[in-house]
Amino acid sequence: MDRGTSWLILGALFVAVTGFVYGLGGLLARGRGMRERLQEVSAGAAIDGAAGAPEWQGRVARMAAPLARFATPKKDEEIGRVRAMFLNAGLRDESMPALYFGSKAVLAIALPMVLLLFAGVREWEGNQPMLALLAAAAFGYYLPNVVLSRLTARRQRELFEAFPDALDLMIVCVESGISLDAAIARTASEISLRSSKLAEELTLVGLELRLGASRERALRNLATRTGLDEIASFVAMMLQADRFGTSIGDSMRVQADSLRVRRRQRAEEQAAKIPLKMLFPLIFFIFPSLLLVLMGPAMIQIYRILLPTMSAGG
Repeated sequence: MDRGTSWLILGALFVAVTGFVYGLGGLLARGRGMRERLQEVSAGAAIDGAAGAPEWQGRVARMAAPLARFATPKKDEEIGRVRAMFLNAGLRDESMPALYFGSKAVLAIALPMVLLLFAGVREWEGNQPMLALLAAAAFGYYLPNVVLSRLTARRQRELFEAFPDALDLMIVCVESGISLDAAIARTASEISLRSSKLAEELTLVGLELRLGASRERALRNLATRTGLDEIASFVAMMLQADRFGTSIGDSMRVQADSLRVRRRQRAEEQAAKIPLKMLFPLIFFIFPSLLLVLMGPAMIQIYRILLPTMSAGG
């Protein structure tokens, strides 16, 4: 490979990695704040569930669109599953699928090229170069999946921890004589201090109700967007109470008590895992340092005094 071809490959690799970094930054720092979105709603702006994306994000998405076609699933079932993953992660912008699948294709190509150019893979023997390149391509292809899963898990954890508090606010509003739709809107404005993501979801429920959607459809959309079993059971309970005419306040109180117990149990489970997680750092990092501090002076004294004495006696 001559020098000109090497510089051309390096330039293309730099452009690809730069585009991926900008796309990943858009995934991690998506959207704008809830206050700006509410101002847009009050001004009459059209909202499709997400705030407007930055201009550079749209340009990167258009650049990544040709590569995204190679990683985009073809079956309708897979497309629906990927769409549900984006909803659960809170990524509702139109450019996110292109950035996601484009990053998968770019990383699957860029990481083997980096390994081939800078790691000296060509000098290895046997099938090791091919295995290393395949491992790098697989790692790059599935890395966006890991990032998306982490975003989804973090968002769902915040929703799960804040939802019992939102239910308490709804109970207070309903028992004071406010309708359920107004209670949801009031809770969305108050719970923003506790969790902005839950406030965003409840605000979207209120917007759907104001636009004429039925309560059943708005609540089911809430369960679909969050992907939490706890919220899905709450939605089923609310629809059942509304259908059979039972007390909504009593039903929500039972659900809130159940969610608080489940939240406490999950916290106790995480606390019970701490000793096991601390075992390996203690064994491999803290204990060797502690032994070195405690036994080091004694070993130095033994080396200075006992060994010369034994050698002189011999």
